[in-house]
Amino acid sequence: MLRLNKFVLAACVSLIAFQGVAVAEDAVVAKVGSLEIKQSELDLAVANLDPQLAQLPDEQKKVAALSGAIDVKLLASNAEAAGMKDDPEYQRRMAYIAERELHNAFFKKNVVDAVTTEEVKARYDKEVAGLPKQEEIRARHILVKTEEEAKAIIAELDAGKSFVDLAKEKSTDPNKSEGGDLGYFTKGRMVPEFEEAAFALEKGAYTKTPVKTQFGFHVILLEDKREAAPPAFEAVEQQVRQLVMRDKYLALIEKAKSEQKVEIVDEALRKGYEEANKQEQQQ
Repeated sequence: MLRLNKFVLAACVSLIAFQGVAVAEDAVVAKVGSLEIKQSELDLAVANLDPQLAQLPDEQKKVAALSGAIDVKLLASNAEAAGMKDDPEYQRRMAYIAERELHNAFFKKNVVDAVTTEEVKARYDKEVAGLPKQEEIRARHILVKTEEEAKAIIAELDAGKSFVDLAKEKSTDPNKSEGGDLGYFTKGRMVPEFEEAAFALEKGAYTKTPVKTQFGFHVILLEDKREAAPPAFEAVEQQVRQLVMRDKYLALIEKAKSEQKVEIVDEALRKGYEEANKQEQQQ
């Protein structure tokens, strides 16, 4: 339901990290020679801290960010004095960074900020409607070490003993205090032998022969069968939002490609690019 193409997801995640900074009063917080460090620069430095430093308390983050900003001002002024701004490699990097930031700003305005809760909810409803129906069951079990013990328990059940009481008394599973209650589960959650026996039962029935698994011997009681509910909107809202963002982003890219010709001169790169785009369209 909620699988994203890994390349597009990576792009979305990295672009979401782009953060603008709004400052009511851009006060000067420090000076390095004749250069000033303003609040807006400090906020940018905080927003772009190394992930490890980003875990620090707020005041420590500000100090770490300020320390980095001061270091940048110190060496940047030395680099400018040395004429490094005229270096062709530096200018190429700056041109690339400028284009990337424009791309990010456009993405934020037209994708991140443009997605509405109504769009996300509509996409969630569409995805849920397309989900295959899945059965889930609620079961209890009694786990013992030997087949003989399991057979004896089945005999007691046949005689009318309470499954819950027997589970509390005889089961070796940690959930014995809950009467062996395993709650609701779908296929794929339990070991195969247990799952096969449990899903084959009718509601209210228990296994008439012991079920052997790697954990021991089980006696299983099926309490209920029902159609599994889809994940709650709140639980998957961010995943669905990324789907909506992906579609908006791809639509922007396709529109831009229709307006501007893309020509890849290198043959190997062209083939790789076309293949990657083909795979994306198949998602």
